[in-house]
Amino acid sequence: MRRFLALVPGGVGDQLLFFPTLTTLKRSFPDAVIDVVVEPRSASAYRVCGAVNNVLKFDFKGQNSLADIGNLLGTIRDHNYDAVISLGTRFGVRFLLWLTGIPVRVGYAGQGNWLLTNTVPLNQNQYASRMYHDLLKGLGITADCPPIILNLPKSDLEWADNTKKQLNLTSGYILLHGGSSALAVSKGINKVYDPLKWVEVLQGIQPKVGGVPIVLVQGPEDSEFVGAIAKELPNLPIVSPPDIGKLSAMIAGANLLLCTDSAPMHIGTAVGTAMVALFGPTDPAKLLPSLTDPRIRFVKGETINDIPPKAIIDKILSA
Repeated sequence: MRRFLALVPGGVGDQLLFFPTLTTLKRSFPDAVIDVVVEPRSASAYRVCGAVNNVLKFDFKGQNSLADIGNLLGTIRDHNYDAVISLGTRFGVRFLLWLTGIPVRVGYAGQGNWLLTNTVPLNQNQYASRMYHDLLKGLGITADCPPIILNLPKSDLEWADNTKKQLNLTSGYILLHGGSSALAVSKGINKVYDPLKWVEVLQGIQPKVGGVPIVLVQGPEDSEFVGAIAKELPNLPIVSPPDIGKLSAMIAGANLLLCTDSAPMHIGTAVGTAMVALFGPTDPAKLLPSLTDPRIRFVKGETINDIPPKAIIDKILSA
């Protein structure tokens, strides 16, 4: 087999968690072409993936017309893929796979198994990257799941170095990324910790971190969040990385990352930055590669805003 396709619905965080599957697939078939179909909001993740050749965009959960579906099918058929793997478990996604005519179609066992050629059990009681990696068993690949690997462009590393020089951060810094996508909030998935509580956390740690500067990250949807903190702490530097590669480079250079259960958390685990991550009802064991790694600390509440600032301060200062 020389041409592979992967259907990967979900946000940027889901793509990052799928990177180990793509890494193993590339290692197993070094000369293969590997393409992915992702939602438009998530395509930017592949700036830092070295295993993928082409990124096709399709809004899996949108109101797609027959023409939209026909265009995707036509594009897929034109590429003559040998095999496809899919995270999607809905009947509609499986029917779409069947319509592609791809000879080998791999997915999780469930509704519409007859539309697939190979199925694997869905084990949701594990780290999500390992759950995704299980799909490769449908291709006869039994290798262990590797860590998330990011391929950062040289230009992004240079951008981060220049930014650190401009902000006088060359001796280290603590990075706070506290935002969440508007789409997540619209679906009732609020992973934003109250900015005024963050202010209390930052005020609590500032006298105890030896003068290490604290830097706020402002993404395209974070202006309100960052503005609320900056109003109370106007001297904090603010960085606005324009893409995931430059954000990853800034996270890689930080002494400590403060974040919520979000894509930056997965970036932090990939680049090995020490972190303190906040969780609401989500099980940390499903989104962190290890709960015993001393670099990865987390604080959990019934909801994210049930976490008291003192608990976060204690966790930051416990290292």
